[in-house]
Parts: sequence; structure tokens; C-alpha cells
Amino acid sequence: MRLLMRTMLRRVLFVAGAIWASPNTLLGLLIGLPALAFGARLQISDGALVFLRYPWGPGGALTLGNAILCTHATLDGTCKSYAERFGLCPPGGAPHRLGDHERAHVYQAMVFGVFFLPIYFLCGGISARNRFEQAADRYATTGKHWWPWRRLRQT
Repeated sequence: MRLLMRTMLRRVLFVAGAIWASPNTLLGLLIGLPALAFGARLQISDGALVFLRYPWGPGGALTLGNAILCTHATLDGTCKSYAERFGLCPPGGAPHRLGDHERAHVYQAMVFGVFFLPIYFLCGGISARNRFEQAADRYATTGKHWWPWRRLRQT
């Protein structure tokens, strides 16, 4: 019974978060849907509508609410952490799955809703120093702690 209640609560929270993030998701759909005519492919994965093989942009992925624009053929490929890409840690760190990193941003967007993009950019935008990117890298590596203001615990 507790498992059923917990599952139902998670679903209700997911739907509420998706509704709260819907303005950003709509922006993602407006940007992503035209790409279908240019070879992009749509699928549902990692809590979002994913536009794979998105034909424009520098490469990688961008999350807008519950929509992900990805220039790759799949979210299952690995990528380096932001810190490693920007030379803030030694090379050779464990690469992580791109979809896991983007799923963290989906969760973040579902909590912050319409305020996600302004807060994200106030925290540094696309940068290794952005706490949202650090949290997404952490979540992709460990499967935990996607919240950008995670309290560090000494163990």
C-alpha cells in the first residue's frame, strides 16, 4: 500500500511539475517542431520530449522544460563533465550519459517552472561554474543530487 501511495504521489508531482514547466516546454516545442522537417526525430525519454538529430546549433543538448533539443542521434552517448570540458579539473574523469545530465535539467525546470531560465542565467549560464550544470554533472555521475543548492555533507 505504501509503495502504491508513493508511486501515485510521484506521478502527481511529475504532472504538476510538467504543468509548471509548460511555458518553457512550449518554447522547446516551438523551436524543435520545425526541425522535424529537416531530419530531426522525436521520442520520449528521460522525462521529456526529445528532438534527436536536431540540425542546428553547436552540438550537444539543450533542455527547455520537458523538451530536449539534442544534435546527437541518441541521448545514450557519453560526455565529459562541464568542469573537465572547461579545464577546471584534470582530464580523464568518468564520462557520463548525456541523457542523465539532461534529465537533471528536466527535474530542475519542473521545480523552478517559468523562473528556470532567468535563474539559470543569473547563476552563470552555460558554464562549469553554474551550480545547475554542476548539479546536472553530479546527477549524471552518481544518479543523485540534481538540486543545485545541495547541502554538502561530510561523511
